[in-house]
Amino acid sequence: MGVIETADADLGPFERLASWAGRMDYQRPLELFTVNYDLLIEKGLEAVGVPYFDGFIGTHRAPLMAELVEPRDAPERWALPAGFARVWKLHGSTNWRVLGDSSSTIVRVGRGDDEGSVAIYPSDEKYEESRRVPFVVLMDRFRRALVEPETITITSGFSFGDDHLNEMLFDAADRHPRSEVLALCFDEIPDSVAHRASRTRNLVALGRTEAIVNGRRAPWSFDAEIPGIYEAGEFLLGDFGHLTSFLARQVGSSDEVD
Repeated sequence: MGVIETADADLGPFERLASWAGRMDYQRPLELFTVNYDLLIEKGLEAVGVPYFDGFIGTHRAPLMAELVEPRDAPERWALPAGFARVWKLHGSTNWRVLGDSSSTIVRVGRGDDEGSVAIYPSDEKYEESRRVPFVVLMDRFRRALVEPETITITSGFSFGDDHLNEMLFDAADRHPRSEVLALCFDEIPDSVAHRASRTRNLVALGRTEAIVNGRRAPWSFDAEIPGIYEAGEFLLGDFGHLTSFLARQVGSSDEVD
């Protein structure tokens, strides 16, 4: 599930995602939820110069500021601007550390600080880890974001192999028909998604060769190719690279973004 970045990782898709995030004109803040452990999203945002907040305050051993993760509960003077992207790492990160004994608080550490064990969920102590801050706080943020009225949730690169996240997504679609969950699948539509999308009109599943829209499942059929979206009989936006190229084009020319 988690991807540990390497020195030669391609930052292009993450920079394009950041370009889109930084140029979007929105009233509500953009929230990026990820179960990957790597720092590629953060690197992309920093490369493009997009301000973001990950729940932690500080640079050396930063603690989580739970009151800022839930802005409705925070004092108004602490409210973050809508233009700040929110990056919520639901399963932990390579730069999170557990310092001291098992009851210690998890912190985000700066470069070169390797003291303590890496805080990644699920771990060998799966149940206990899931009940620890910041995991419980960020999972609650995800739950609250899904029930915001008239919002759209887009999943990309998610295999729907995590039942606890699946149920949160599916239940949100069931209970809030004026919001929409869009599942972009790299290849085939997973059975768990197909089952729920077939009876939930606002859960839309788009696979490489077929889609489920308004509860109806059918293969893709276009009269002509659409570059970057539908080529050689296949829908391409389930590929994160193609998706970020598409998003970046919505806020500027490909030359500006690339």
